[in-house]
Amino acid sequence: MKNKEIASAVVGSAFFAVPYAALSIALAPSLVIGAAAFGASELVLSSFKKKETLKETNNSLYKKINLAKKQNASILELIPQIENEDTRKNLNEINETIDKIIKVIEKEPKKASSINNFFDYYLPVISKITSRYDEIENQRLISKEGKAFMSKADKMTEETLSAFKKILASLYEEDIMDADAEMKIYETMLKADGIVEDDLLKKGSNKDE
Repeated sequence: MKNKEIASAVVGSAFFAVPYAALSIALAPSLVIGAAAFGASELVLSSFKKKETLKETNNSLYKKINLAKKQNASILELIPQIENEDTRKNLNEINETIDKIIKVIEKEPKKASSINNFFDYYLPVISKITSRYDEIENQRLISKEGKAFMSKADKMTEETLSAFKKILASLYEEDIMDADAEMKIYETMLKADGIVEDDLLKKGSNKDE
């Protein structure tokens, strides 16, 4: 028997024994009191149960997220050194978007399976490209190959920003659908109870237009 169950059993027994033996209360009421005490003790002790961490429940994802944080931190560190203003702006937004994606996964780990490529390929590559971009830019390489790489990298950061924003949006799709369905049910109930007119919510959504 687990410690929690032992403690609950002791509490339940005590609440049965005291009314029955010490207070001479009938057996049936004493059993009810003891059972109620046992159940209440279970609820109270359950509330003190230590919440399992991501490291304990999914260590591989925990490691993946930690690596992603390091890769994103390396991007953030290089941004001030990037001379191209547009690329610097895109990288700033990329960094912020990555941070938001990581926070969503930390909060809802089950969503990680839908964006495996983000962790396993996209983020490592953009981190590596950013580092190489900074290196070539600082060395003032003006060869044909160097210029071609810089041009491709500038375009790549723009496309990456768009892609990462889509990934972030995809993580919220299910939540948005659930919330939308709940709003429709809410509106239907308000209408059924005669509290609002059929088009009241529609009017509310258009009042600022």
